[in-house]
Amino acid sequence: MYRHPSNKAKSGPPPDRPPNQAPPPPPRWRSWLPMLGLLITLALLLIPGRMEQGRVTTLDYSPDLKDKIAAGQVQSVEIGSDGHIEGKLKDGTRFESSYPTNLQDPEFTKLLNDHKVQVKAVGARTTLGSILLSLLPLLLFIAFFVYLGRSTRRQLAGMGGLGGIGRARSRVFDAERPDTTFADVAGYEGAKREVTEVVDFLKNPDRYRRAGAVGPKGVLMVGPPGTGKTLLARAVAGEAHVPFISVTGSSFVELFVGVGAARVRDLFAEARKRAPSIVFIDEIDAIGQRRGGQLVSNDERDQTLNQMLAEMDGFDPATGVVVMAATNRPEVLDPALLRPGRFDRQVVIPLPTQKERKAILEVHTKGKPLGPDVDLDVVARGTPGFSGADLANLVNEAAIFAVRAGREVINAVDFSEARDRILLGRRDSSNALLPDEKRAVAVHEGGHALVAAISEHGDPVAKVTILPAGQALGVTEQLPIDERHLYTEGYLKDSLAIRMGGRAAELLVFDEGSTGASNDLAGATDLATRMVREFGMSAALGPVGFASGSPMYLGGEEVRSRPYAEATQRVIDEEVAKLLREAEQRATGILTEHRDALERLTELLLERETIDGTDLDEVLGRVPGHRQPVGATGHATAAAEEAGAVRPAGGPHG
Repeated sequence: MYRHPSNKAKSGPPPDRPPNQAPPPPPRWRSWLPMLGLLITLALLLIPGRMEQGRVTTLDYSPDLKDKIAAGQVQSVEIGSDGHIEGKLKDGTRFESSYPTNLQDPEFTKLLNDHKVQVKAVGARTTLGSILLSLLPLLLFIAFFVYLGRSTRRQLAGMGGLGGIGRARSRVFDAERPDTTFADVAGYEGAKREVTEVVDFLKNPDRYRRAGAVGPKGVLMVGPPGTGKTLLARAVAGEAHVPFISVTGSSFVELFVGVGAARVRDLFAEARKRAPSIVFIDEIDAIGQRRGGQLVSNDERDQTLNQMLAEMDGFDPATGVVVMAATNRPEVLDPALLRPGRFDRQVVIPLPTQKERKAILEVHTKGKPLGPDVDLDVVARGTPGFSGADLANLVNEAAIFAVRAGREVINAVDFSEARDRILLGRRDSSNALLPDEKRAVAVHEGGHALVAAISEHGDPVAKVTILPAGQALGVTEQLPIDERHLYTEGYLKDSLAIRMGGRAAELLVFDEGSTGASNDLAGATDLATRMVREFGMSAALGPVGFASGSPMYLGGEEVRSRPYAEATQRVIDEEVAKLLREAEQRATGILTEHRDALERLTELLLERETIDGTDLDEVLGRVPGHRQPVGATGHATAAAEEAGAVRPAGGPHG
């Protein structure tokens, strides 16, 4: 009986596979071999010809060659089809000459016959240059394939050779972790709680198992761009005490067929080896799009998705592995990917609220010198609809404006200019406008401001300017007192009247409109259409809604068939036109009643170019409240716009 001793089994994950040993570099002299061979070939071709040319005499066709033939000194000649002549004299000397083929000299032939010269006809002379010229296409073809082969070799070497094509392009954070923690993620307490529960389950599974709880297999973070989904994942990597494997969705897409599925298998094999572990896939919509129903099929992407579905919850699911993913296009993901057992939790990371915006601003302004007039509460109120990335950009732009003004302290006006720069574009002087255009812009913006100030449900006017910025020639900004989440029909109708206020003021003062109201009309039409088609605010159409189902975080409308008939569309168009006409009539009535205030406001805008809400109160004869610096207030209706109801009541001409 033979015994086969073996080493004792060790607990824990198997050791990492040893890296492939790189082959030793070839000797440097080998790179010179092709050049040396080329030089030897040229030498063998050129040197014999040069030696032969040193023993050959060159004779002119006339009179040297003819005279020697007439003197009987020529023994033989070889005449080529291209006119070259090679021959031998009777004393053994070789010579060469050229025959003028265009002249067709009959005397030359007679001389050869009379003196019994041996004549031989040969083909055209072949030179090294002609040989190389004929071989040039072949050489270029060979050089192209050599270059293609070397490029492919370098690409495969970057992948770790042929065996490395199917390996996942992932980064493993185990011993070295990112510096980002949950303290760097301001706000989003609910989202952070759900994510930290996943980490806690991996670190303390027994506590959940005693309560009969099963840990989630996957967490999908969805939300608009810039809200901090990847930042939250980096915080998980910084705080988790388990291996964290990060990969992007596009890294599964490669030139070769089948590579995506192979990389998914390699990714989960690596995660199982390091279990318990977390796998984070950023922009998962690159490989997780819905299968079927597409005009153009993509079998490679479908294979990659099928492999991921099998790895997450298939016949042999990954145990001890939690998958986190982020996307801003949840509407295109495959339903099989979103079902429980694969992504058990969907964590929505929306745009931050006012309180969260202040917390984010505090994080980004830490260590920056702020002026005494800067109130982050006011800045947060003035930036509804801003994401975390937008707020970081706002703080940076404000610092740039402070440096541009020759200061090292950031003031409130810097935040105002930075906000306008982000929302509208670069600010220009009103001198860029003609005098008539400047007055038209002032009338237009005055109409917006007056209708907004007098309407019952209108948000307070924070700032009115006729300084062009970006595509807008003027802007009327409103700042909501509170951040709304629901909008009444009265509020939306007042918003329509405010949008139509600029056009109504132009018609009232100049008896004609202008192209400056195009943006207002487009925004009002879109809002009125949603009121009729989605919000059920039409008596003729009734309480019906035709809104799209899934959220569209990237904007735009989902391309799909219309779920109603042409007759319904005709009713929608009529109701939209009715709402817009009523809004214009309301705006015209308000401005007609307060025509004097409109004239005073227009003159004030022409004089100052920029005014705030307290100036408007003085024009209307109201008791002005606490005057704030121009720009210390925010943009008006971005929050309502984000909620899908209102667009900025921007100025005309923009």
